[in-house]
Amino acid sequence: MTKRSNKDYWLVGTQFILFLIYLIPFDLGFEVADYFRFPSLLFSIIGFLIVLVGLFNLDKALTAFPTPKNNSELITSGLYKYVRHPIYSGILLTAFGYAFYSQSISRLTISVLLLILFYFKTNYEEQKLSQKYPEYGAYKARTARFFPCL
Repeated sequence: MTKRSNKDYWLVGTQFILFLIYLIPFDLGFEVADYFRFPSLLFSIIGFLIVLVGLFNLDKALTAFPTPKNNSELITSGLYKYVRHPIYSGILLTAFGYAFYSQSISRLTISVLLLILFYFKTNYEEQKLSQKYPEYGAYKARTARFFPCL
């Protein structure tokens, strides 16, 4: 059984709360030009598909927590060949895309908070992955965190 720390639970709990708040329809809207709304929705759909593919790529190694499972292997194929955290990337594309599409300041704010949370969550997760997998440092050096060209 994988031993999880309080930080694991705090990070996942915060993420879950942000997801719930994102779904609440309260808002002071902002105007987005119509020609920008369709691409925003497209980004959101692409992000959702990236999340699904990332989940399938992880298969049995999948866990919501930053601490990797005891009996898991390091996944460096599929989307993980291009980015270290494609599920987070997909969530961010979905969240930001839908925030612009729905012209929602609250959703845009939650998207920014998710980006900040995922930055800190991935730092912690990567410490755990480096401890578990000696080859993680080389993988990290050649693979982007969220987006391949950044």
